[in-house]
Amino acid sequence: MKIAKVELFDLSLPLVEPFAISGGVMRERRSLVVALHDGEGHVGYGESPPFELPFYSEETLAGARHLLSEVLIRRLAGREVSSPEEADEILRAGVRGNPFARSALDTAVWDLEACRRGVGLAALLAERLAVEPATRIRCGVALGIPADRSLDTLRRWIIDALAKGYHRVKIKVAPGWDVEPVRAAAAALAGTGVPLTLDANGAYEWPRDRAVLLAMDETDLLYFEQPLAPDELVAHALVDTELRAPICVDETLRDARAARQILDLDGPRVWNLKVHRVGGLTETCRIVRLAVEAGVSLWAGTMPESGLGSQAAIAAASLPPFVYPSDVEPSARWFGPGKDVIELTMSPDGLMEVPTRSIASLLDRDRFQAASRQILALEGG
Repeated sequence: MKIAKVELFDLSLPLVEPFAISGGVMRERRSLVVALHDGEGHVGYGESPPFELPFYSEETLAGARHLLSEVLIRRLAGREVSSPEEADEILRAGVRGNPFARSALDTAVWDLEACRRGVGLAALLAERLAVEPATRIRCGVALGIPADRSLDTLRRWIIDALAKGYHRVKIKVAPGWDVEPVRAAAAALAGTGVPLTLDANGAYEWPRDRAVLLAMDETDLLYFEQPLAPDELVAHALVDTELRAPICVDETLRDARAARQILDLDGPRVWNLKVHRVGGLTETCRIVRLAVEAGVSLWAGTMPESGLGSQAAIAAASLPPFVYPSDVEPSARWFGPGKDVIELTMSPDGLMEVPTRSIASLLDRDRFQAASRQILALEGG
């Protein structure tokens, strides 16, 4: 594949309502989008969705923009690459971390190959991993911390999620919003058969917060996601033996190297794999292979991204090792109807179709033009 031209865009999609987690609040989804052109009419797209402030990870939107525009894009423009794996080697050379920046280009190379071959991302991933992708994925809802800190608001959200057909309810927890909300959520879900999961985004410390973690664990949970800070690999392994609910790692699962360490420590065997957080689809394949060998249960998380960026998560969620409902949700939930650049929809029974076409063929170009601003256009020699 010849990378004849690379474009970089700033994409901004206002949220219907603020989304709060333990570390911060998001009111709009700002992200970076790259488009790779091969000079033959084919285009591949990828999204880089870190937050503007470093409350989720060290990487920020400004940092990703700088690295993409000044370093990474210039490495690929004008080059020929035989595969996404070769592009990944080029992007990694001399660059530590910065997975969100790298993921935009990595995913775009995968999508360019998909566009050239007339298939979807799921088919390419399944081919690399020698598996059969699903045609539909199960969706779970992720509920933030209510602005009014009201249990009644939380209950209303859960009732609404059940009516829409979601297969799992996840609530965000944080110090001061934990034990009582967990009990209220469990009561609202009682008898429905829909599992409850918690996500702390690393807000607790071990052993300091042992009592409150054990109190939340008194509720039947499918798993407890990221209770401790991302670098607490050992502590997560310890907590996994203390709680009844399985621990799920999210921010801790930085890459395949972290995955190997988790396994070496006999740590958690439930992993939230966010394609953009680990650096793209190439690294996703490495992690999936490790997970299959170790019998780890996977599911696909989101930041959340736009419908464009979510294509990578949907493709990953279609793979057999992804056994739990994903965090991919309908576009209308985040941005309102008719606003997303690729409109994601969910059936009344909580299922989402897995696309069989490339991102370029799904993109609503009018909406994308209205919501984005070009930052850079670089043609190769």
